Amino acid sequence: MAGGIFSPLGSCSELEKANCHPLVCLLCHEPYQHPCLLDCYHNFCASCLRGRASDGRLRCPLCGHPSVVRGGTGLPPVDRLLQFLVDSSADSEEDVQCANCDRCCTKAELDTMYFCNTCGQPLCAPCREETHRARMFARHEIVSLSKRTKDIHKKCPLHEEPYIMFSTEKKSMLCINCFRDMQGESRAHCIDIETAYMQGCQRLDQAVMVGRAGSVEAVKELQTSTREAIVLLKAMIEEVRNSASEEEAAINSLFSRMQEQLSERKKTLLKAVQSQHEEKEKAFKEQLAHLASLLPTLQVHLVTCSAFLSSANKAEFLDLGYQLMERLQRIVKLPHRLRPAQTSKINSEYRAEFARCLEPLLMLSPRRSVVGSAGGIGPGITGTNMLTGGQCSKTLMVPSCPPTSDKMSTGPMVKKPTMHRYISTKVLLAEGRETPFAEHCRNYENTYRMLQTEIQGLKDQVQELHRDLTKHHSLIKSEIMSEILQKSLQMDVQIAAHYSAVEMMRSVFEEVWEETYQRVANEQEIYEAQLHDLLQLRQENSCLSTITKQIAPYVRSIAKVKERLEPRLQEPQEPREEQAQMLLKICDNNEVVPR
Repeated sequence: MAGGIFSPLGSCSELEKANCHPLVCLLCHEPYQHPCLLDCYHNFCASCLRGRASDGRLRCPLCGHPSVVRGGTGLPPVDRLLQFLVDSSADSEEDVQCANCDRCCTKAELDTMYFCNTCGQPLCAPCREETHRARMFARHEIVSLSKRTKDIHKKCPLHEEPYIMFSTEKKSMLCINCFRDMQGESRAHCIDIETAYMQGCQRLDQAVMVGRAGSVEAVKELQTSTREAIVLLKAMIEEVRNSASEEEAAINSLFSRMQEQLSERKKTLLKAVQSQHEEKEKAFKEQLAHLASLLPTLQVHLVTCSAFLSSANKAEFLDLGYQLMERLQRIVKLPHRLRPAQTSKINSEYRAEFARCLEPLLMLSPRRSVVGSAGGIGPGITGTNMLTGGQCSKTLMVPSCPPTSDKMSTGPMVKKPTMHRYISTKVLLAEGRETPFAEHCRNYENTYRMLQTEIQGLKDQVQELHRDLTKHHSLIKSEIMSEILQKSLQMDVQIAAHYSAVEMMRSVFEEVWEETYQRVANEQEIYEAQLHDLLQLRQENSCLSTITKQIAPYVRSIAKVKERLEPRLQEPQEPREEQAQMLLKICDNNEVVPR
């Protein structure tokens, strides 16, 4: 089987079985023949490694470590130490025959055999006493058969002289001629063969059993550590297998629960979307019906105005004209919602809701609102501010508004949590759970909508005043401004009272939140958004008051100018005709829209 293809061993136990005899090749499973030593210190027969080298490198068939191959043979160097052990093992396994009496000794009797290094012949115990008793054999070197030495290890191959010294510097044996050829400094490192042998045995024993200080651990210790590491790795392989099974089971279980949670949340979100759709569609239809009923009224009055001007004489105009103008003015000043009260976008925050329902399963930290328990509206809206009301798209561009001074105006402004609070409340109420927080949300929504409606009404009035003042330069009564300011102050008191009432519920809800933590993430976010919405209403009310106060001086100034200019405007021309001309101009600017 020499040179056969090597198949990797399946386990460490197989490797130990295959490597049970240190003098057997792992590839051919026969005693080593010309063993070669690789850089990884694995040995193989030369015939087993022949032809495996590639580009001057030879990979170990056992561990795959590359070894550099030099020379044209394509083989690593021969392991002289292992070759010596192989040869010694072969010699010890042969039957030994005494050179004098031809007596054969078995392996069990080898301890009773001797070897004469001078004669180069084995001797049994009786022949040693009989044949080598004479004086002529007194100088013969007789040793035990197991300790005999071969000529190749006894004489110097260069000088053919016996070895007598050992150089600890070069780690080589020296004959007398080699010793003479050495320099004086190197001779100091030479000792006799017997002393070198004793020292070498001690150092080898230390290297195997103890190890020198500063060197790597001893071979025995390394062998023990290696066996322990093998046992540990086997145990870890089993643990990895068990851990993989447990992880797969946990993944399947978590995935099933996630599917259930996502399916339930999907149904809830679809209900919330349908609720938004119905609510928005209802609001748009109501506004559409109002505008559809307003348009014929406007068209009729414009036609009436045109017909009245063309057919009425002076007396009839003076009798009915002012009544017509007063009616037109009242129609214009009626609160008309010309813009959509809310956007057409349906937003269910489904990504956030899906993530929120997975937080308990994935053990994620709950996402909390940015507003703290005493947080509120920050130091005004810088630059250009937008006075909005909840989901209403009607805006009024105003300068920066100063903040209020109490605790409701401390902390940073949160970016539009109203829609998320609205959706989250819808989802919470759609679940149909009868909890204290759900009841609180129902009451809160009713109160908040009432406050929002009143704030929206005040905003509409201020917008109309702002438009009349900037575009039409109309005269505005001071009583109207005072009335708006009074209502704004009343709204501020109501919002503050409602905020305090909601704030007082914090301790009650915190006790519930501690017991039912899985609902807390959603409820706290809704709760903080509710507080923010109240703060936003108060901020809008504060800006509204500021705008009203800023408009008031202009109103008073225009009123004074009107009073001064009023006598100069009264000329001999009849005032009724002048007002009629103004009414004609209004009608010309507003052409009749055909049906």
